[in-house]
Amino acid sequence: MEIKDLNSYAELEVLNLQAKEKQLAHKSQDELRESALRYLQDDKRIKAVTIAFTDLEGRFHALDYDKKFFIKSYDNLTFDGSSIRGFSQVKESDLRLQMDWGAFRFLPADVFGPGKVLIFGLINDRGQATYPADFRGLLRDLTNQLYSKEKQVMSVAVELEGFLFAGLNAEQEYTSRTGFKFASLGGYYNTLPQAPLRLFIDKFAEVQRAMGFENEKDHPEVAPAQFELNYSHCDALISADQVQLYKLIARQVAANMGMTACFLPKPVADINGNGMHTNMSLSKGGKNLFYAKDGQDGLSELGWSFVDRILNNANDLCLLLNPSVNAYRRLDPHYEAPNQIKSSAIDRTSMIRIPLANEKSARVEVRSVAPDCNPYLTFYTLFKTGMEGPMTEQLDSESRRTRTRFLPGNIHDAIRHFKGSAWMTQLLGEDVQTKFVDLKQMSADRCPKLLGTMVKTEEILFHHDVTNQYIWGRF
Repeated sequence: MEIKDLNSYAELEVLNLQAKEKQLAHKSQDELRESALRYLQDDKRIKAVTIAFTDLEGRFHALDYDKKFFIKSYDNLTFDGSSIRGFSQVKESDLRLQMDWGAFRFLPADVFGPGKVLIFGLINDRGQATYPADFRGLLRDLTNQLYSKEKQVMSVAVELEGFLFAGLNAEQEYTSRTGFKFASLGGYYNTLPQAPLRLFIDKFAEVQRAMGFENEKDHPEVAPAQFELNYSHCDALISADQVQLYKLIARQVAANMGMTACFLPKPVADINGNGMHTNMSLSKGGKNLFYAKDGQDGLSELGWSFVDRILNNANDLCLLLNPSVNAYRRLDPHYEAPNQIKSSAIDRTSMIRIPLANEKSARVEVRSVAPDCNPYLTFYTLFKTGMEGPMTEQLDSESRRTRTRFLPGNIHDAIRHFKGSAWMTQLLGEDVQTKFVDLKQMSADRCPKLLGTMVKTEEILFHHDVTNQYIWGRF
């Protein structure tokens, strides 16, 4: 199908939904590659191919290749991994970019620039194996293995919140003396239709729809200038890709309006923070394996085992789910924070909630995930832990699910739990575990140790999601 107009959002939506369908049908890479290359050769308006990948901390990176060069050289693309924090050392810097041909997306020109398409890349080492710090590749391997062996599908839907602040580059120019300026003072359900926040949400939703997200609901959130746009659950890998695109689109749409979209967990003290509630389920042949009509809260034994394993390893997981100094402000019990290591069908301060659901929608909701996490790393570790994580505590299931314990209250305690975890070493490998600890310790060392009641300049400027390479280098 040819796009008559690269700015036609309706046509883009059709193409992106078709691309997702091919991916979900587990078409072979050869078939997907042939289809993508044929499209690139036939459509003369496409000038460049954007290859996207994500580093260990979750930062989104993109390289643009001229279309003609890409068609000739797609099987031999490399980049300098030593330039990416948490990747290779200088002495072994070359890494390979392999195309995930199913993750081919058509881009609206007014947001991404004219004549471009996007492909999510996979990172390989010199021996062409999946690079140990590329969690998109590891999540893809996990989803493929589970489907090929068990015909099971891992599904995820997220509820990702953000803030809209006045001015461009508001994070890079932040000081604790002045703080952030809200783009709008309206809140939950009562923002005026033509207010800046509502105009931003409407445009954001339009682009998201064109990218094939399958929108469900969008609205301002509880705090001033806070937003949330929900979309349908899907395969875990596609869902993680959409998290990265969600944040990228929001930032660009906001920038086009002279504002800043911010996904820091708690950029403003004394109001609700941003979360990324992560809803997960397993299915086989269209049947939801987490559902049991007569199960406790409608959850099957498999679903409850999944919950118990995550709760049992909650402290060890915390650094991955809350990877910044700022994230531990959000785990403040005064603002409905999900910092209690227990599960509940009704209590929103529990780490895990079991939402009221039917066979189609039964799921496990992990509420203590921050929006600045690496989504690939987060989904990979949550699913692996839920399916295979150790059960070391001598507690009955009821006690584990209901007794009150608390997640770490600061990044230093979270680092200590993560470093001492044999399960994290087994899951990530000692080298990647050490790299992640070093990165988080580096960030923690740049910030005051005590959180206090004021959001400090350093916890914003040295946040891994805030692009300040020059400042990082001078520290």
